[in-house]
Amino acid sequence: MTRLPVLSLALLLTTGCSLIPDTPATNAGVPAAWPEGPAYRSTAAVAAVDPDREADAIGWRDAFADPRLQRAIETAIANNRDLRIAVQNVALAEAQYRVQRADLFPHLGATGSFDASRTPLPVASSSVPIDAAAGITRRIYGAGIGFSAYEIDLFGRVRSLSAAAFERYLSYGETRRAAQISLVAQVANAWLAIAADEEALDLTRRTLANQEEAFAITRAAFQGGTATEVALRQAQTSVETARAGLERYTRLKAQDVNALALLLGTPVPQEILPASLSSVGRAVAEVPAGVSSAVLLRRPDVLAAERNLTAANAEIGAARAAFFPSITLTANAGTASAGLNQLFGAGSGSWTFAPQINLPIFKAGQLQGSLDAARIRTDIQVATYERSVQAAFQEVSDALAARGTYDRQIAAQRALVGAYQEAYRLSLLRFRTGLDNYQASLDSQRQLFQAQQELIALELQRQQNRVSLYRALGGGWQERSGTMARAGSGAS
Repeated sequence: MTRLPVLSLALLLTTGCSLIPDTPATNAGVPAAWPEGPAYRSTAAVAAVDPDREADAIGWRDAFADPRLQRAIETAIANNRDLRIAVQNVALAEAQYRVQRADLFPHLGATGSFDASRTPLPVASSSVPIDAAAGITRRIYGAGIGFSAYEIDLFGRVRSLSAAAFERYLSYGETRRAAQISLVAQVANAWLAIAADEEALDLTRRTLANQEEAFAITRAAFQGGTATEVALRQAQTSVETARAGLERYTRLKAQDVNALALLLGTPVPQEILPASLSSVGRAVAEVPAGVSSAVLLRRPDVLAAERNLTAANAEIGAARAAFFPSITLTANAGTASAGLNQLFGAGSGSWTFAPQINLPIFKAGQLQGSLDAARIRTDIQVATYERSVQAAFQEVSDALAARGTYDRQIAAQRALVGAYQEAYRLSLLRFRTGLDNYQASLDSQRQLFQAQQELIALELQRQQNRVSLYRALGGGWQERSGTMARAGSGAS
């Protein structure tokens, strides 16, 4: 019968209790479904989405079909310095967790000691004359193993701190995933920008060639007396405008290549650069958004915010435990003797055992301040988590609105370009037959050039919006498509 209290006490000492409160409920206030309206494609016919086809389960090699773009992403993942920092932050957080977790166990250590002293005989014994010169020399050798100041975690303070460190480690892991998703999207956008630069450069070169030809014809007519100087100068302004545009796009391309090189972490190989935006076709696949916004809870940045919330909540448990008594143990077992050759002899065994209990009585509000600070940090993390979900919902909604309108806008822009082309052809024909002045042709050409530039910009924006939607839905972490391991969300 005496064993039961002993076993109960041992169980209490080894397990203790936890004062971590339940994770607070969150309410991001976002709809369960994506927005609907004139700007969005209809999702009424979508009954379900295959989990293997959800955006966060689509590998980036399937989302970005162009082999040159795939090579750029592969190079960036291997060499990008920001991603390396994110990986090292995960390793650092894991090491810090191991440091914190070690406090759950006694820290055993072996010791060896030698202590020598000499005491004058008059000090050691009152029967010895005070002027005696003799003394007593002592030598003590010792060896042992033990631990000191081991805290028995009765109220879960150490376990709470360990749990908080573990959640932060998991948070850094999610942040590393988010960093790769962002990197994949940045590389794709930079690569597409270079493709658009090439397209604009080709358009500007062709426009410049046409304007130089028209300028040569106008100059010949001016020299022959059939054209005015006003028409000559107007033709010259078109040439110089095209030349300025050519230099502008040349500069933009160089800057975009430099931006891509920074993302890749290495000089950009020429063979991975796109020839033009029209040549890459559908380099970026359209990904399904599904009908439910619950996919946002699997985004790495949202999961990281959830982990930080759980970590902050665990620190409340540690702050609560600080109000209760703490018990620490110091123990040592070994041998001690006056001679080294007798250190491990019979009867040389020694031990010490020193338990200590500490009960906080007055700390001038320090403990309550620590608890209040822990609760406030948790409230901050609740708001941060909800803000992360709201921001994710906005990003996806914006991308869906853009996807629903870009196709119609580009179709209208192409029709506008066609109309300007016909107007330019007719105005040029009227000028060459003497029915109109060159100003009409110049205006038509400028309008056509601007419309063509706007069409290139819209095509780039449509492609980049597909990248943005893929990233906003959590895609870009996997290389190959497949069902992702779904991370549960306790703070939904």
